[in-house]
Amino acid sequence: MDILRQMPIGQFVAEDPGAGRRSWLRALDPRLKLAWTVAFLVTPILAGPIWRLSLVGLLLLITAVCGLPWRLWRRSLPLLLVLALLVGGLAALLPAGSVAPAPLERPPAEVRLVTGSPLEAPPERSGLPWDLVRWGPVELGPIELGPLVISRRSAELGLNGATLLFTLVHSANLLLLSTPPEQLVWSFSWVLAPLARLGWPVERLGFTLLLSLRFLPLVQEELQNLLRALATRAVNLRRLGWRPSLGLVLVVGERLLANLLLRAEQGAEALLARGGTWQAAEQLHRPGRPYRLGNLLGAVVLAILLVLRWKVGAL
Repeated sequence: MDILRQMPIGQFVAEDPGAGRRSWLRALDPRLKLAWTVAFLVTPILAGPIWRLSLVGLLLLITAVCGLPWRLWRRSLPLLLVLALLVGGLAALLPAGSVAPAPLERPPAEVRLVTGSPLEAPPERSGLPWDLVRWGPVELGPIELGPLVISRRSAELGLNGATLLFTLVHSANLLLLSTPPEQLVWSFSWVLAPLARLGWPVERLGFTLLLSLRFLPLVQEELQNLLRALATRAVNLRRLGWRPSLGLVLVVGERLLANLLLRAEQGAEALLARGGTWQAAEQLHRPGRPYRLGNLLGAVVLAILLVLRWKVGAL
């Protein structure tokens, strides 16, 4: 019944005082964690498959040694991996238009080339599918699945889609799980502080971000209540058929949107009743114990990561 509560995606989970050990990821400076998250979001752009797979491995390694409870990952992480593999597999099966369209006018002296002749065009120009792997004498592919062909181009497209989805979702999830919303808003305001001289409402932007983070549990609660209502009524989508099932999904979506708008209106009325004021990010931030060694090590590793992206990121 409480599936969504057992998968805290995008929500800060307080530290258990009886656990006996403290997670080093929670003790890091929130500005450093924000920089790491931005690096995970930006460095995959125009990067090669080796770099993308390395980022996925690095995220899994950080998840394994971060010290956060395993109950936070035992449901959400396998589902995210399965979703990324499904997206990557679908992208690999889709046709990739790597060959330029042929001109409308055909040459008058067109010659039909025999396969294996020296005048034959290379596979990437003649429209033939690429091999997946070519390493010395070892060649693999293309893989034919009936009318579908997985070539090197489509395989790279599927790999990029799967790794990008996993990197974006899991890096942001790590940041939100280990950082309180107040510290995240403070780090966001600290980064945007120079823009305040240009007239940007930095405090208002930070407060808007804080409200957005506070609104995520409300969205989860409303969705959980609707799913619980369907479960208590023993609704079986297979017996209803696809048309009634689609209508039921649309009705539930409409009810979810109406409830969220009602919650947002109630929150706005509560703010107006209190005068519509907000606190600065410095007043919300409560600095913890300094973790200088961990922050220094994290900054050094981040610098090494950026240098490696510049040197070998295209592989």
